[in-house]
Amino acid sequence: MRIFSLPEPGAPPARIALAAVGLGGLRVRQAAAELGLVCLVAATSDEPAAALVERALRAGCKALHPGEVDTARQLALARACRGAGLPFVGPRLALIEAMQDGAAVRALLREAGIPMAEEGAPGRRVELAVLCDHLARVRWLAVRESFGSVLIKAPATWLTPEQRLYLGQLAVQGLAGLDLSGIVTLRFALQENRLGFCDMHPGLTGREALDEALTGLDPAVAQLRLAAGDRLREHQASLVPSGHALQWRCAPGAAAGISGGPGLRLDRAPETDGEARLTAWGRTPDEARRRGQRGLEELLGTESAVSLMRALNIE
Repeated sequence: MRIFSLPEPGAPPARIALAAVGLGGLRVRQAAAELGLVCLVAATSDEPAAALVERALRAGCKALHPGEVDTARQLALARACRGAGLPFVGPRLALIEAMQDGAAVRALLREAGIPMAEEGAPGRRVELAVLCDHLARVRWLAVRESFGSVLIKAPATWLTPEQRLYLGQLAVQGLAGLDLSGIVTLRFALQENRLGFCDMHPGLTGREALDEALTGLDPAVAQLRLAAGDRLREHQASLVPSGHALQWRCAPGAAAGISGGPGLRLDRAPETDGEARLTAWGRTPDEARRRGQRGLEELLGTESAVSLMRALNIE
C-alpha cells in the first residue's frame, strides 16, 4: 500500500516529517536524502505528537516518519497522524497497538502457529529485523544478539545455521497474514533448547548498519521504498548474511574520529553531544573484532578500548 510518492528524478525533493532527533533520526535523514526526500525534524525529542503533526501539515509534508523511537512514542505519533489525515511510515495502527500491549501481539503470532517463549523465564535472547511488502512478501535479515545496551553482534554464532534459518521461517510464518508493510524486529528466546517468540518492535532500531554490512541491503532505505508502494525485489537467498559484524554505542570526544579503512563505519549526528555508533565487520569474527578494536582505539584511546572489550568478554 502506497502512503506517499517518491519524487521523480530531477523533480524537486518531497518533504517528510521526522519525529526523532540526533542519532535516532540520522539513518532516516541519510535514507531520505538518497531517495530525494528532505526531512522536517522535530523541535525536540519529546515534541508533542499533535504539535509535530500540525507543523508537518503546514509545511506540506507528505508523511511522518517516527525514526528510532520506542513503541509507545510510535503509537502516539500514529494516532495523531490518523486523526489529522497525515500518512504514517510504519505498521498500521492496530498492529502498533498490539505491539505496545505485548499480550495482543503474542496472541496474533500464537494464532499463526508460532511457539511462545515462557514469560519471565531465563533464556538467551536474539532478534531479527523483518521486511514486509503490500503483496505479503516477507524477508528476514541477520539474527542479532545484544550484550547489554552497548554492543550488538550479528549473526548470533551460538545458534546453529539451522536454528537461524528456523527463526527466519518462524518470522515468515508469523507475519505473512498480518497485513504488514514496512519493517519490524522480532525477539526470540532460547529456553531449554527451544526457541520461542518474546515480542515485536515496530520500525527502525538503530541496528540497521549491521544488516547493511552483512546483506548489502539498507533497511532504512527499504522501509521508505515500501512506504512509497514498492515491493520487495530481493530474494531471501540473496539476503543470507555474509561475514560477521559488531556495533558499539559510544561517546567519543567532539574532536575524535576514525581514519576509515576496511570494515568500519561511524555514525554520529553533528547535533548530538558525543553519542555515536561504531560498526565493524569482516569475513570472520576475529577480523570484525580486530577492526572494531582499531576503531575504538582511535575514538576512545587504547586503554578505554581494551577495557570496553574486556568488560564485554571480547578481548
